[in-house]
Amino acid sequence: MMEDNEFAARLTQLRQIKGVSARDMSLSLGQSESYINKIENHKAMPSMTGFFYICDYFGITPKEFFDFGIDSPKLSSEIIAEIQKLSYEKSVHILEVIKDLNK
Repeated sequence: MMEDNEFAARLTQLRQIKGVSARDMSLSLGQSESYINKIENHKAMPSMTGFFYICDYFGITPKEFFDFGIDSPKLSSEIIAEIQKLSYEKSVHILEVIKDLNK
């Protein structure tokens, strides 16, 4: 079962990757200035609808939100979408480049 602190940490991580303040994100979601800050500081949790709005804000699915192994799920999805447009040979080349970068 997920803990509140895991949810808050993931929210903070995704928000920082996006480069937006908690206040600006709150206002973008149509909430009070302190909405995201309260979630990140374990003083509140979003409703299910609020959670879906948060995912929409980041351009990710709920599944991607909870995939803690991926720092930037939106970027990962974009990379995969572009690779899928390539020929098999080019995809293999990209895979080799990625493997080389990960060494």
